[in-house]
Amino acid sequence: MRISVHGVTKRFRAFTALDRISLDIASGELIALLGPSGSGKTTLLRIVAGLEWPDEGEVRFDGEDALARSVGDRHVGFVFQHYALFRHMTIFENVAFGLRAQPRRIRPSEAEIAKRVKTLLDLVQLDWLAYRYPSQLSGGQRQRIALARALATQPRVLLLDEPFGALDAKVRKELRRWLRQLHDEIHITSVFVTHDQEEALEVADRVVLLDAGRIEQVGTPQQVYENPASAFVHDFIGESNNVPVTIESGIARFGSRPLDIDTRGLASGTAMLFVRPHDLAIVDSDAAALHGTVRRIHGLGPARRIEIALRDGEREHLVEVEAARHLVLHPGTNVGLRPNAYRLFANPPS
Repeated sequence: MRISVHGVTKRFRAFTALDRISLDIASGELIALLGPSGSGKTTLLRIVAGLEWPDEGEVRFDGEDALARSVGDRHVGFVFQHYALFRHMTIFENVAFGLRAQPRRIRPSEAEIAKRVKTLLDLVQLDWLAYRYPSQLSGGQRQRIALARALATQPRVLLLDEPFGALDAKVRKELRRWLRQLHDEIHITSVFVTHDQEEALEVADRVVLLDAGRIEQVGTPQQVYENPASAFVHDFIGESNNVPVTIESGIARFGSRPLDIDTRGLASGTAMLFVRPHDLAIVDSDAAALHGTVRRIHGLGPARRIEIALRDGEREHLVEVEAARHLVLHPGTNVGLRPNAYRLFANPPS
């Protein structure tokens, strides 16, 4: 099912949680709403679900006005962060609950309910736990059961609010791979909220970056990582070194030192140079755009992290570089740095 959000604004007294949000979600697409706390992502999800109503704007499901329908009439499945399973019911009864709660005229027979529950438990690979209770399951297993319960009534849309937020890092990784595989099987239009950028980039077809109630960028994981539309997106997605610079007549300067980089038509004024750690190379001073002093060396595996201090008069700016282990460096060594790839963004007017 296709979802269209147009001009949605939501205020909580003096606080604007969403500010004229517009977004189109294709049928069968898996979308991640990503952003820091307070960015508006959960509020947007709840408005799509029918748990909140916007002050302005419209929400349409396949062209029909979703705001004219109650939450029960939208045929939306919702998965919460903390499972919300009924502790006194078996896993089978938890999954069957939504089916048994349907009005009599559309309620399946007991045989159909049993068949559908078994199919869903097979789908989430937990059929062998059907007659256990939630307290007997791990956190990852409970979240998969919560997802099976949300799918039981055959919703047109699946919404997930921080679905893996209560789980440890290893289980999160396993479940997000599983969620991606599951979505490829069932192709239900899905929207999930997360503040975990790695989760969004690994699972979603497209990522919606929100900040302060506004959409900063919408794109595939590759697009938002490699071509960030703003300083916020570059800083939020992936690791980033941020170096303050000044643009003067097409020349970028760090302090008083001119940098041998292309300002790409940026107007004169203050700006921020963004470079990812793997795009910042340690080079001879003659080939360097930046110069600094090694402060710390850490990390395991084939690459190490080198913490380098850049000095701008009395101030120090720390950057981190990814370097091969064979490179011999020591704290206190003076080094040159060259950005192999970078972005420049002008600072907003003060």
